[in-house]
Amino acid sequence: MRLKSISLENWKNFRSLHCEINDRLFVVGANASGKSNFLDALRFMRDIVKHGGGLQYAVSQRGGISKIRCLSARENPFVVIELEFIDDNSDKWKYTLSLTQQTRGNRNPIIRKEIMLKNGQTCISRPDHTDEEDEERLTQTYIEQITMNKDFRDIVNFLGSIQYMHLVPQLLKFPEAFSGPDLPEDPFGKGFLRTVAKTPSDTRNSRLSKIQGVLQIAVPQLKDLKYIDDIGQPHLEVTYEHWRPNGAKQTETQLSDGTLRLIGLLWSLFGGKGILLIEEPELSLHAAIVEQLPELFHSILRSKKRQLIITTHSPELLSHKGISLSEILMLQPENEGTKATLAKDRREIASLLKDGLTPAEAILPYTRPNIIQGLLFE
Repeated sequence: MRLKSISLENWKNFRSLHCEINDRLFVVGANASGKSNFLDALRFMRDIVKHGGGLQYAVSQRGGISKIRCLSARENPFVVIELEFIDDNSDKWKYTLSLTQQTRGNRNPIIRKEIMLKNGQTCISRPDHTDEEDEERLTQTYIEQITMNKDFRDIVNFLGSIQYMHLVPQLLKFPEAFSGPDLPEDPFGKGFLRTVAKTPSDTRNSRLSKIQGVLQIAVPQLKDLKYIDDIGQPHLEVTYEHWRPNGAKQTETQLSDGTLRLIGLLWSLFGGKGILLIEEPELSLHAAIVEQLPELFHSILRSKKRQLIITTHSPELLSHKGISLSEILMLQPENEGTKATLAKDRREIASLLKDGLTPAEAILPYTRPNIIQGLLFE
């Protein structure tokens, strides 16, 4: 199963967006242009179908319809997400979800339209006559209801497998210092070590061995990476080559932010099956490593047949010659919301590449704030 395209209407920054999805997509844009909000549309769909989730849960986690709806929405204020898929049998699917809000009562989010097509043929189309008789039915999607989604459960499982990772090293190092309940899906890595601990030992050891192989190239003098259990407390232990015969050992609390982020990134790459969403993988990493990330992503995910969507500001990452213009989504804020275009659809970008510029040199200047010099103090 693969995601073929995503279309959004009135979703957060975006009044309108359509984007084809290939194996990889690099999302670039200025701060607050909507990069994270673009990823969140897919996280939203995952939250609808996951166990313990649902439409009401997904909307409430984001503060309600009013927080989701684009501020520039006017005559057509409905929030719309449309996804196209192609499955392993080459069947084409299209799912459309249009949302609004009850005009009375609890003002809950409700479905304006829910449509599932398979090869152009309608599987579901709502509201139907039963919905019209009982409006409360429109507070739940069919994709979240196990009694209703049998004919397209592969789509549901695919959406449920979407994985998001933006590891914050301090959360991993000192989880007890951050009070409050853990966030669903642990997107920032507070429970990363518990996840490693719960992974079956054979799978865990295999994955850590692969990560160790990459780290030995990227991190000077790193010799060994392993999982240890210290009286019920999970830890990662790294051994560095050292003048001592057995080397110098460090646990996660002593590792650099870059090393921890790289471990978390590689763990996510080697595990899971669905689309992987990654925010700014370049953070805390040396530029020489960042330059190789696109090739690393490709080599790992190609064998797993996974898709990858990345937000980035990094010129080093985008300078890789293997990135095509069809893999770069450019976000540019305007008065009526953020405009999103694939770099391949910008003639001036294609011309710059023909003249020998890298994708970074051709594209990143278009994502700079117009008055960046205003940050300087006189």
